[in-house]
Amino acid sequence: MLKVGIVGCGKIADAHAAQIGRIPGCEIVAVCDREPLMARQLAERFPIRRHFGDLNQLLEQSRPDVIHITTPPQSHFEIARQCLEAGCHVYVEKPFTLYEEEARRLIDLANAKGLKLTAGHDHQFSHAALRMRALAGSGYLGGPPVHMESYYCYELGASDYAGALLGDKKHWVRRLPGKLLHNIISHGIARIAEFLSGADPQVIAHGFTSPFLKSLGENEIIDELRVIVCDEDSHTAYFTFSSQMRPSLHQFRLYGPKNGLLLDLHQETVIKLRGGRYKSYAEKFVPPVTLAGQYLGNLKTNLGSFLANDFHMKSGMKYLIESFYRSIRENTPLPISYREILLTARIMDDIFAQLNREPARGVDRGAMRLQPALID
Repeated sequence: MLKVGIVGCGKIADAHAAQIGRIPGCEIVAVCDREPLMARQLAERFPIRRHFGDLNQLLEQSRPDVIHITTPPQSHFEIARQCLEAGCHVYVEKPFTLYEEEARRLIDLANAKGLKLTAGHDHQFSHAALRMRALAGSGYLGGPPVHMESYYCYELGASDYAGALLGDKKHWVRRLPGKLLHNIISHGIARIAEFLSGADPQVIAHGFTSPFLKSLGENEIIDELRVIVCDEDSHTAYFTFSSQMRPSLHQFRLYGPKNGLLLDLHQETVIKLRGGRYKSYAEKFVPPVTLAGQYLGNLKTNLGSFLANDFHMKSGMKYLIESFYRSIRENTPLPISYREILLTARIMDDIFAQLNREPARGVDRGAMRLQPALID
């Protein structure tokens, strides 16, 4: 039996507890929050035997095998370091850490102690995302991706979280280096990082506060972001984050030398994009029929998952947690490679350095405005 602890008992902790409860062979033995009432309430909801207001007490008295860190990002590095030092494997919610250097230090510590880490990029493990990855791995693209497009939108008017952020000038999200973006965009960036072949991409970022937020008197929060990424092998990517564009997209597009793939996370669909064209007027008639057939196929697949009680909103989180636990028990490969975690953090470092007009790893401030940010 794998003993699990959760540190941080806010809203996302409920999702973790629910998905852990779906996985055989593990048990949540304790939860912890610096606000003891939050820990007690989470323990009562699931139920969980023990709750603490102090992490040291949880580690010493419950001795978990795995810790899930679901606290605000500013605390991820120190809590993860403490848990690794105590001999625990660690699942860290996104963003993994504030900076690439912190991520690298945690990975080095985990390797030194023979422990394992993963990041909460659960969107990459939804049913549709798994189907897309299988198609890409089977060679459908005809080779490595030539270009990628990642869209990750967030409707600010559609959540209590956004209302709290905009109404509280001392909200913890405002203290992140990338503020709102820092807490959200790692999902979209990680999709790109998975398929980049190099470790030294060039990054060009442009962000701004939307006219909508400015009309509300908000001038600090950047809610529109456009990014270009290019690695050493000339694989390119566009990343778009927007709070205003409609439809609000959660999509990822992969274009290979032969064919392409379109993943839509809102609709849980994967569409094959045929690279070749039909002759004459067939191009006007055959593709619409083919696309209609693919959407019907996605409907059938989704319906099958629904009838099997495996189509819940956090199925990707369940798959990621289950795969992480399997890697611990059976010493199988990690579901998310350390290379991908580091590359995601590296790209985010460069984005926020440019948005904050700070030199990024030795790049001249003036040059940064004219040239891609270089990563050493």
